[in-house]
Amino acid sequence: MRLDKLIEHHLKTTRKEQKRLFLMKKVFVDGQIELNPQRNVDSQLHKIQVAGKNLTTQQVYYLLNKPAGVVTAKKDSTFQTVTELIAATDRPADLYPVGRLDRDTTGLLLLTDNGQLGYDLLQPTAKVSKTYQAIVNEQVTEKDVAAFAAGITFHGGVRCQPAQLQILQAKPGESNVLLTINEGKFHQVKKMFLACGKKVTSLKRLSMGPLILPPELAEGEYRPLTLAELQQLKVYFR
Repeated sequence: MRLDKLIEHHLKTTRKEQKRLFLMKKVFVDGQIELNPQRNVDSQLHKIQVAGKNLTTQQVYYLLNKPAGVVTAKKDSTFQTVTELIAATDRPADLYPVGRLDRDTTGLLLLTDNGQLGYDLLQPTAKVSKTYQAIVNEQVTEKDVAAFAAGITFHGGVRCQPAQLQILQAKPGESNVLLTINEGKFHQVKKMFLACGKKVTSLKRLSMGPLILPPELAEGEYRPLTLAELQQLKVYFR
């Protein structure tokens, strides 16, 4: 949560009073004077003190194993959304999915009401890697591995960053692969294979940055991040 919003919520300050707190160096994060009102903080990760008072946050972070047929959105007039998979009692008004998965794509999705964290995780400079398991309708070869490593160019000229393609199993008519990318272009994985003359028939996201899809989490199920998982995201709190 942004520090200025947290102070406003807890101390009911005016903008002028809040500015004075920073100027008088009465705002501390982890024992250090903090001068940035837009600093993203969470009391599970940071000790937040303002004018001698400890402040706490109440933000939520969920890992969802997204099933096929559900859209990555807060609202949709036709399809069930990922936020609707979260129980009403666990669903704050500002809950939203970080990034997106296609309707037919399954796997790991992070949902939170910490908008600043979601924004920072999606910035190209953050270089948050994402790993997918894909079933492809053709035999994937070492030539494809090299092409992905060099950077695939879509039909139309858009070029992707180098990606790591690993062949798990390949035979004529079907291949099982792992693909790790560091960006999030629209329909990127599918378009990368199409550029090589192949079609993705099944796609599942296994990881996003330090977060890994728990094997015990069934499709459609979700759980809060553990403290250890949240601590792995601390580097993205800016």
